[in-house]
Amino acid sequence: MCGLTGILDPRSRAPLAGAVQAMTDRLIHRGPDGDGVWTDDAAGVALGHRRLSIIDLSPAGAQPMTSACGRYVIAYNGEVYNAEDLRRDLAAAGAAPEYRGHSDTEVMLAAFTCWGVRATVEKLIGMFAFALWDREERCLVLARDRLGIKPLYWGDAGGLFLFASELKSFHAHPAFRPEVDPAALAAYMRYNYVPAPASIYKDVFKLEPGCLLFKRADQPARVERYWDLRRIAHDGQSAPRGLSDQDAVDEADALIGDAVKRRMVADVPLGAFLSGGIDSSTVAALMQAQSDVPVKTFSIGFDADGYDEAPHAAAVARHLGTDHTELYVDPGQALDVIPRLPDFYDEPFADSSQIPTYLVSALTRQHVTVALSGDGGDEVFAGYTRYAWGDLLRRRTGRIPRPLRAGTARMLHCLSEDSWDRLLKHLPVARRLSHPGQKVHKLADVLAQPDDMALFRRLITAWRDPAAVVPGAAETPTLAWDDSVRKDVPKFMERMQLLDSLMYLPDDILTKVDRASMAVSLEARVPLLDHRVVEFAWSLPRHMRVRDGQGKWILRQVLDRYVPRQLTERPKMGFGIPVDRWIKGPLRDWAEDLLSPTALAEGGLLDPAPIRHAWDEHLSGTRNRTTELWSVLMFQAWRRRWGGA
Repeated sequence: MCGLTGILDPRSRAPLAGAVQAMTDRLIHRGPDGDGVWTDDAAGVALGHRRLSIIDLSPAGAQPMTSACGRYVIAYNGEVYNAEDLRRDLAAAGAAPEYRGHSDTEVMLAAFTCWGVRATVEKLIGMFAFALWDREERCLVLARDRLGIKPLYWGDAGGLFLFASELKSFHAHPAFRPEVDPAALAAYMRYNYVPAPASIYKDVFKLEPGCLLFKRADQPARVERYWDLRRIAHDGQSAPRGLSDQDAVDEADALIGDAVKRRMVADVPLGAFLSGGIDSSTVAALMQAQSDVPVKTFSIGFDADGYDEAPHAAAVARHLGTDHTELYVDPGQALDVIPRLPDFYDEPFADSSQIPTYLVSALTRQHVTVALSGDGGDEVFAGYTRYAWGDLLRRRTGRIPRPLRAGTARMLHCLSEDSWDRLLKHLPVARRLSHPGQKVHKLADVLAQPDDMALFRRLITAWRDPAAVVPGAAETPTLAWDDSVRKDVPKFMERMQLLDSLMYLPDDILTKVDRASMAVSLEARVPLLDHRVVEFAWSLPRHMRVRDGQGKWILRQVLDRYVPRQLTERPKMGFGIPVDRWIKGPLRDWAEDLLSPTALAEGGLLDPAPIRHAWDEHLSGTRNRTTELWSVLMFQAWRRRWGGA
């Protein structure tokens, strides 16, 4: 796990080493174990790399690395888990060089030489982002893994082409002139993240998952998709496999087990995040089943009702026999993280679970260098409660006249969220929801939506009308507005799952995990996002993902083989913190400063009126406006740190 950056500037006549070294230095947190720079001033290209040593800790694994034939130079972030398989295939093809070490980087370079770039990338099992300079073709190739686990930004302005794992690297180049893109800001206010391919800055972009970018000095960048989740979802749901329950569970167990096993290879200490939920418990269970010693697992807890998962994690750890470490975090520790968030997330990012994710990463890094995570299970196996709720709502209300739906919504809004919380806490445990008042009010909000795409947008929206918050901005379009997705995947539940996998997963969940773990130089691996697991899940009929109104059916069956159901069967909890209370309490002064009319008006990007109205409603208890307010607070804190208005 590392950080990469670089420059392609064929007009430059000055040496590039100083500029790329400065850009590389900004990524030291991603790779504290070493750094390297490679330049070809005549071609106007420079690559920089920061190294977190995981496989082959010797200098033979250092980057940027040149292929044995001398044609390719690579700066690479990630891990390829089938490198040994590829090494054998290269030997069988008579194309294996004399390796200097045993890093996966060397294997990739040999594979590029033998099979070409695209054919090699299609063979890789892993998480990766890389920059590859082809000295023969004088072409720069950027690549990002299929699901978007590893980040990669690029910008082409006036002939100067910059790229990096994080935006903070761009700021180190003297020619970079950051300017906030109002359209991207409006989209951020809707989703609480900036959706790819946009970035918060004009003329800077994210390379989308499953894509290659080719850039020659005299041509615009060309992006090519090598793996298409939309096609995989369409094909799988058009003709699902006819497996029996037993055969499907056996195959899932073997496939996920192999994905976990491949991610347990490291030359440094390794462990796992464990929340006690379905996803992380499955990963930990399969790790322990394949380990001769207790696996190290880690969790954090909060002394706050509805937010503490630590007892569940501890119970699963005891059953599995892991070497478990937990830390109870007091509010002061969590609050101390908040001023540092703009440094970790150098693009506005407003998923408040970024705070506990950072804290569990920091705890874990005290003991290990690599941690396996259960992220991705909800998107891959349809685990979010909004899938079942949204699909049920669409089917049951689609034939009801809109005026009647609107009236029902008004009735549901008659009780405050706190009142609904008190009322619904008496439901049986199996049917109880976390934060039910918020969910009932969200249900009310979506009842009157005109169609299922509008319903999906409402379910995932923070600010309902971002243009009111960012006046004059035409919101960056996303797949959530693209009706062609309806044609690819006609069924609403599967379409929600697909859209989350294409947007929310890479731009929120994986961004959160990458930045939080890399902030403490921890490598996080996500076996449930092995592309073979994802393709398998999409090949299954719905009843093997969702059964009796409950998601992740097949994953639950796998977990049942290792952990008793009673230890993991509980209402779904988000990995969150009580931000709604904190911004009215210990964070009140911080929030008031960022939300003052003067602060909101700075730069002319935001309209203070709707934001102040939301703040007044939240303080009075009229409505919980945490989601909307957190997006503004994170943008304001980011802007103070990075500027660019």
